[in-house]
Amino acid sequence: MPIVESAFRPAWWLRGNHAQTLWPALFRRRRRLGLAWERLELDDGDFLDLAWSGPQQAPIVLLMHGLEGGIHSHYARGIMWRLNRSGFRVCLMHFRGCGRQPNRLPVSYHSGKTDDPQRVLEYIQRSHGQAPFGAVGISLGGNVLLKWLGEQSEHSPLQRAVAISVPFQLEAAARRLERGLSRLYQGHLLRSMRASYRRKFARIASPLDVDVGRLDSFRLFDDQVTAALHGFAGADDYYARCSSRQFIPRIRVPTLILHARDDPFMFADTPPEETELPGRVWLEIPDRGGHVGFVGGWVPGWADYYADRRIAEWMTDPLPT
Repeated sequence: MPIVESAFRPAWWLRGNHAQTLWPALFRRRRRLGLAWERLELDDGDFLDLAWSGPQQAPIVLLMHGLEGGIHSHYARGIMWRLNRSGFRVCLMHFRGCGRQPNRLPVSYHSGKTDDPQRVLEYIQRSHGQAPFGAVGISLGGNVLLKWLGEQSEHSPLQRAVAISVPFQLEAAARRLERGLSRLYQGHLLRSMRASYRRKFARIASPLDVDVGRLDSFRLFDDQVTAALHGFAGADDYYARCSSRQFIPRIRVPTLILHARDDPFMFADTPPEETELPGRVWLEIPDRGGHVGFVGGWVPGWADYYADRRIAEWMTDPLPT
């Protein structure tokens, strides 16, 4: 069955969706990892920063972070540590501009930019003699992953994939973040996006005539910056072409999608319906969990991060029947 019954039970002391979302971002302890950094030079003159952890000769899992994320994201080291313990080497791909330095070109990353993970996959195949075993995408990175898997369909060499808290319909996600307390997340992310834009274009000339300080919603930023930098006709064109939900029926890699019904970044009807799921895609959709939260645990302050365990299980256990 494409719908998987979830074993996740939220911590009784973190019942609400905002508590589930904010607790790990504010209080999660970051795991210590032995990281190896690598800069992948791209044919267009730009680069991607890769952060590696885990046994040298182990199967590789490619990890793609969320909006304005990277190795500093609350989930990154926990997922990498758990996969390392399960016998995998993890390559955290930093999207353009999210690594240790701003990228060189007047482009960035976005929810549908799948050419860069394709380049990383090809690099890993070339340098390690085999494709990554699997891939994990978080939030925006999950949207990129599902779109990429749908584009590749049966030609993808991956054997497993997991997508967590995906904004399946970008236009709906932008509208949801303009409502209620979710505006706090929009404000926080927009401040980071404006800072990234200014940091990049302090080094090189911007092709845009825009005052990013006046862009006070995702839709405005995506319309006047994201779409403009990456060749879309505007926010509506970008959202229509890059939303991952339309690509899911073409996925052939065994893929788990973990999503909470109470995710404050999305509406209740944002995830795909069961009829949209192909035979190799499973949707696990607990009622609670927030956005990239899924925090369990019986002792207050002593959290258990379900998504980390679930990702490792999906990469190692037999597929559900």
